[in-house]
Amino acid sequence: MLTSKQRAQLRGMANTMDTILQIGKGGISEQTLKQIDDALTARELIKIRTLETSPLSSRESADEIAEKIGADVVQVIGTKIVLYRENKDNKQIYLVK
Repeated sequence: MLTSKQRAQLRGMANTMDTILQIGKGGISEQTLKQIDDALTARELIKIRTLETSPLSSRESADEIAEKIGADVVQVIGTKIVLYRENKDNKQIYLVK
């Protein structure tokens, strides 16, 4: 669980990031979850975009993804989702306490 200071730190880091995945009309498939899982393992912090054709809203998508892969939802604004998951083996982001 992230504190508000940690969330603010991660939001600031995600501000300049590019979107690396999109969720479209197919919704959240096993392949999409695998891609998100791999991206979080490599980067720890990712930004996803939900397209208008997606059957789920951005908030619903974020909550479902976070639950299934064990990530934290940093923020959901409009169609953008920011997710964080700490990588114990290759830590790249050091959060404030």
